[in-house]
Amino acid sequence: MLRFLTAGESHGKALVVVVEGLPAGLAVEVSAIQRELSRRRLGYGRGPRMRFEADVLEILGGVRHGRTLGSPVAIEIGNSEWERKWTREMSSEPGVPATKLTKPRPGHADLAGMQKYGFDDARDVLERASARETAARVAAGVLAKLLLKAIGVDIVSHVVQIGTATARRDQLPLPADLEAIDASQVRCLDPVAEEQMVAEIRQAAKEGDSLGGAVEVVAHGVPVGLGSHVHWDRKLDGLIGQAMMSIQAVKACSIGAGIEIAALRGSVAHDAIYYDSASGEYLRKTWRSGGIEGGISTGGPVVVEAWMKPLATLNRPVLETVDVVTKEATVSFKERTDVTAVPAMGVVAESMLALVLAQEALHKFGGDSVAEFSRNRLAFLSSLGETPSAVR
Repeated sequence: MLRFLTAGESHGKALVVVVEGLPAGLAVEVSAIQRELSRRRLGYGRGPRMRFEADVLEILGGVRHGRTLGSPVAIEIGNSEWERKWTREMSSEPGVPATKLTKPRPGHADLAGMQKYGFDDARDVLERASARETAARVAAGVLAKLLLKAIGVDIVSHVVQIGTATARRDQLPLPADLEAIDASQVRCLDPVAEEQMVAEIRQAAKEGDSLGGAVEVVAHGVPVGLGSHVHWDRKLDGLIGQAMMSIQAVKACSIGAGIEIAALRGSVAHDAIYYDSASGEYLRKTWRSGGIEGGISTGGPVVVEAWMKPLATLNRPVLETVDVVTKEATVSFKERTDVTAVPAMGVVAESMLALVLAQEALHKFGGDSVAEFSRNRLAFLSSLGETPSAVR
């Protein structure tokens, strides 16, 4: 079973992620993880922290001479600002903070977390609730992507909405499009929509406000049979929904046609089945189901959208709150923030989808080594009658 656990706070000394269940023999390089962490910092509208904060990366265990050992993989992502600014405020040694944050921010975990855990300082909550934690998830996601790559699965994301500006959704992006997507200021393939998105971000920045939006994530080459119909907690779309909704500020997730399918009639809402006798494959020409039927992958592209709310920390103090000490009405405090983080959220969403698909692929095919895992997948597809040319 593939699983991962992250630890660390936003301004703490480091983030740590431990990934358990990876088979032996997976080729892993620090540079590959570093590239993905750099992608997470992309996007017009990001705050100044993205410009001066570096991810100091080190693999602590589970990898020897560039290959996994089958043991847990531990990765540390150091905070380059720790020594300069945060050693006292975030120290693990006994002591007291220089200041307490007593004006919780609406839209964050601040107040509910303070009440739940009995804290009188919002920093005890916000440091862990921060989206900085997703850097550790992206590092774990790299390992999942590498494993999926071994069985022909590639994942790509692109921004389809920021504010009211929306991109065309009539064609799925391909892995070959990823370079062009990342070259876009907002990670959008539609150049007209990109200009509109940038204009909206620029206007929101002038007003000290923030914007939400949506990303589409597509996994190509996913084999049939991942997930299951037999238990509620093994349905692939349910697992993906939980993973996407766990990303900070994501408030909705859809699979395939999503909510739009509710307005269609049944005669046009589903993906017709075709058979290709040359390859021995059953094919679909549409992706309204998002590549998942009955909780099981169908062999087509897995298509997911994730919707992010506008960030709740603003560059102007307008959100009303209450000081938890004085109980007086006030406005919330401000931490460093972005105008929008939708482009970066797409990279995180790629990682979460990869982790779910890798987990279910290992559950389906098994194997203590990458070679065994790949052989088991080929044997399964061959048992379905697919020819070698159809086995990606």
